[in-house]
Amino acid sequence: MGHSRTEKAQSRERIISAAAQTIRERGIDALSIGELMRSVGLTHGAFYVHFESRDALVAAALERALLDGEAASAAARRGVGKRTVKSILNNYLSRAHRDAPGAGCAVAALAGDVARSGPATRRAMMQKMDNYLAAMAEAQGGAPDEQAQDFSLAAWSTMVGAIALSRVFAGDPRSDRVLAAARKMILDQEQRLAAPAVTPPATAP
Repeated sequence: MGHSRTEKAQSRERIISAAAQTIRERGIDALSIGELMRSVGLTHGAFYVHFESRDALVAAALERALLDGEAASAAARRGVGKRTVKSILNNYLSRAHRDAPGAGCAVAALAGDVARSGPATRRAMMQKMDNYLAAMAEAQGGAPDEQAQDFSLAAWSTMVGAIALSRVFAGDPRSDRVLAAARKMILDQEQRLAAPAVTPPATAP
């Protein structure tokens, strides 16, 4: 019986891993249960031994895709030192990330699909985004106040959109320009927020 449970767990793992790879490369709508099960050497009927529904698989696959993307990002940061806004941008808004949607951030690859999905799928992405937003706020070096939180929201919105659009422009010079423009805009905004407030000179009575 223990052997059977082990095999079941291994089969479930293969299904989730294959599904995560599929949705990152081709999107959630492209996930076919029949095709997926054939790719892992299982029957279509065996799917329901592991998952109640396609939505349940999508939620599990998305969570795995998000974790895999986070692990890849952590590996790329190794040896870089303290995380800063600039280091986050250089890692995220890079050609390497743009050119590898199957191995990059699942948020950029799947945000549009997830927005049209069920609550469990959206919740999985929102939870991961909370981590990303907190990391960006911390990278600013100050207190995580409302201004830092707003900056994080604006920065991540710009970054995710820039990666998505740069992939649309694949093979076009504007692809690199999208990444560079987004990076510059976010860094310029960070500098403006970090600059000390200038007190206007007192007016003569």
